[in-house]
Amino acid sequence: MLSQLVHSATPVPFIASGTLTTVLMQIALLLATASAMGWIARRIGLPAVVGEIIAGVVIGPSVLGQLWPAAQEWLFPSNASQQNLVDAVGQLGVVLLVGLAGAELDSAFVRRRARVVTVVGVCAFVVPLAAGVAAGFLIPASMHAEGVSTTVLALLLGTAVSVSAIPVIAKILTEMNLLHRNIGQLILAVGTTNDAVAWVLLSITSSMATVGLRSGDVAAALLASAGAIGIALFLVKPLVRPLLAKVENSESSTMYLAPLCAVIIVACAAATQALHLEAILGAFLAGMVIGPRNPRLIAPLRTVTITILAPIFLTTAGLRVDLTLLADPTVALTALSLLALAVVSKFCGAYVGARLVRQTRWEALALGAGLNTRGAVEIVIAMTGMRIGVFSPSIYTVIVLIAIATSIMAPPTLQYAMGRVAKTEEEQVRQALREP
Repeated sequence: MLSQLVHSATPVPFIASGTLTTVLMQIALLLATASAMGWIARRIGLPAVVGEIIAGVVIGPSVLGQLWPAAQEWLFPSNASQQNLVDAVGQLGVVLLVGLAGAELDSAFVRRRARVVTVVGVCAFVVPLAAGVAAGFLIPASMHAEGVSTTVLALLLGTAVSVSAIPVIAKILTEMNLLHRNIGQLILAVGTTNDAVAWVLLSITSSMATVGLRSGDVAAALLASAGAIGIALFLVKPLVRPLLAKVENSESSTMYLAPLCAVIIVACAAATQALHLEAILGAFLAGMVIGPRNPRLIAPLRTVTITILAPIFLTTAGLRVDLTLLADPTVALTALSLLALAVVSKFCGAYVGARLVRQTRWEALALGAGLNTRGAVEIVIAMTGMRIGVFSPSIYTVIVLIAIATSIMAPPTLQYAMGRVAKTEEEQVRQALREP
């Protein structure tokens, strides 16, 4: 009987040779372009992440697609299954990047500064949320997707405007050597709480757009978020920390610690994704569970993530932008208006919140600059809006443009502000712990 079942089962086909060739070619091109544009960005004094995002725009429909359409279509065919294969590689980069950033978070420091995190977090989220919702009711009808409630559109737009992109922020802070600084720690903590609330709002808005708003959906989203945090900190952490310490102190630590950390991060990301929360939240919680580890032993995982996987993701995000839609004056004016609204509301909310809890003006400026980075998270929300039919192609392009523009604007402003914030003894100790 068993042998009959085995023989009757349909074998799973391998990936087609042509498909594999295309994927490998795409990854090679994405990585090469990202590396080249990242190098150029560094040469002009910007973090590589800026060039890596622009790289996708250059080889996407906005530039290459206009100059040489046949080549762009051949390199990146409009095939969902083909695109998903490359996206999967990029998503692995995001998950590992956010997990490693979570491991850098000084939990004791965040607990001591809980009031700062709370006040800045509320102001940096509520102000742009309100501004985005208000703007949603004013968007020209010609840009609306057919049959979409204006209320749903406004709520989803407000959610997109209010987020901060932890993956991009983490890479910027890493490249600028700011993860050990108190402001870097606060940006990570506030950005994570902002995004966690945004994922809940996204879940609620998706329900409104598809099956209508039900109280059970709201309760389920809130319960899942609280449950994920509780399980990570009170169940997974006590189990994982002793195991990591044992491996770290063993003779084979060089070989096994980095893979073990990667397994924990990816597994936790999968768990939150299964709960209909974003994988990014699980990855960050996994990083907090892992905590600070010997930098020499984690270096291989960090190097592969920062130099290979994360650039692939950032470049694929730029690939989805079609700036030709901005040729429409209505779309262009809407884009400029929403960009100004997004930048001012997020920055003002963070700045005012920081000043309310007695941060200096330079610290408040740095917080506003860092949290103003929307990058990949806003792109994820934009893609969700397109998938459920709330966002039209023109609104999607506007939101992605905001994501890219704010990611490019943040590093120079952050660098300028942090150059005027003196290092503390606590930061020096934290930096020493990170050095191999």
